[in-house]
Amino acid sequence: MGKTRLSGLEQEVVSGTEGGRSPTGVPPTTSPRPARGADGQEVVPSPEVPEKPIRRRYSAEYKARILTEADACTESGQLGALLRREGLYSSHLSTWRRQREAGMLAGLRPKRRGRKAKPENPLAAENERLRREKQRLTEKLRQAEAIIDVQEKVSEILGIPLKPLDNQETG
Repeated sequence: MGKTRLSGLEQEVVSGTEGGRSPTGVPPTTSPRPARGADGQEVVPSPEVPEKPIRRRYSAEYKARILTEADACTESGQLGALLRREGLYSSHLSTWRRQREAGMLAGLRPKRRGRKAKPENPLAAENERLRREKQRLTEKLRQAEAIIDVQEKVSEILGIPLKPLDNQETG
């Protein structure tokens, strides 16, 4: 271990420190070897960042398993090791515990994002059925009126007198 002088004070340089903090038990990182492809060429990862980050989603079973593991941690440093291993933050644990207290596994399920669905109106299906039936009958009536008009014109051309209908008004 070497010694340095900073503004008149002697300090010991400790390898493996993290910005002046004491080591946390994480081994010092070494520069990783570059990845090699099948042909032996060095593979360079893409430096581009995705346009939209992908939100991490955790299942209720995973959350419950992590919470039981976290609750079982008794020794110093075990909880931090668990969080590092799983790539989680302590805020995840506090949020999940709050959800667990609110309603066990149902509380651990992620909330759906976006607008809430409108509640199902019991009359909406009946209204839609009646609307379709009205449209079908209107189309049938239009078709029947067109047929009657054609029959009137054909009888007029052929000179065949039509009997007046009782429900029609004669002019």
